Amino acid sequence: MKTAVLGSGSWGTALAQVLCDNGQDVIIWGINPDEVNDINRNHHNAKYFECEITPKLKASNDLSCIRDADILLLAVPTKAMESVLESAVKELDHPVTVINVAKGFHPVSHKRLSVVIQETMPAEYLQAVVSLIGPSHAEEVILRMLTALNSVSDNEEAARKIQHLFSNDYFRVYRNTDVIGAEIGVAVKNIMAIASGILEGIGQGDNARAALMTRGLAEMARFGVAQGGRAETYLGLDGVGDLIVTCTSWHSRNFMSGYAIGQSGDAADFLAHNTKTVEGVLACKVVYEEARKQHISMPITDQIYAVLYEGKSASAAITELMNRDLKSEETY
Repeated sequence: MKTAVLGSGSWGTALAQVLCDNGQDVIIWGINPDEVNDINRNHHNAKYFECEITPKLKASNDLSCIRDADILLLAVPTKAMESVLESAVKELDHPVTVINVAKGFHPVSHKRLSVVIQETMPAEYLQAVVSLIGPSHAEEVILRMLTALNSVSDNEEAARKIQHLFSNDYFRVYRNTDVIGAEIGVAVKNIMAIASGILEGIGQGDNARAALMTRGLAEMARFGVAQGGRAETYLGLDGVGDLIVTCTSWHSRNFMSGYAIGQSGDAADFLAHNTKTVEGVLACKVVYEEARKQHISMPITDQIYAVLYEGKSASAAITELMNRDLKSEETY
């Protein structure tokens, strides 16, 4: 089988190298000529990594390179997903399996990403949709450091195919059929990562982060179960696993964004100068609006929304959270 990776960024490059290590036929398509040339000529993607990548990996700016692919791996920001898929379909004359590796929601419809793919791809070109998601940083995968993710789909045969395609001695893939729960878990944890970064930025410690992650997990599960996800999913890789890695790592873009906000005291300066895709900022708006519609209690999300979108100071948000009415602990 041939896999075409759509997106020459850090995650697309790292996952493409995993496939190369597994002896698979893979090519990266990207819109940035510098990244494509760096991969082909120098065996680097210096915009994202300092290390050399496998010489076996090839890249192209020409979207026709996907024509004979059996699998399309979407490694693009959520806001670009529809337009990239619409362009990709024009190059196809056969059905493909689409792998989503992004973690978020559609910016307008608020739909989960597997739903966006299913609604964007004509049925005659879509064999199955699988999400390859879980606790992972491209910066570690590119160095072949130990990683475990989930192959998530309601099509178990497709999930099993992707599981075997990627698994090796440093990259282990499990399967999960709870598409709703898993996709919501890996999206909502980005909100908690922003909150975790804020705590770091204002000088709080381990106690605060432990409390945030525990109560954040409760919010993730509460929101996900309300949408039809399974509670036990949040004790797995796409729940607590992804929450841990994103809330504690300097590799995490969401954590680093929160850190910048915490250091400055509010989000105004960060939002005015940020040029990177921070999925948690959009996810926070989506989850906040949907939770209010469905009357789901999401106190941490509410406060991060107020910091990001209403100009509230980080210290005021924390004070309000700490002074809420006292209650018994709920797991979700």
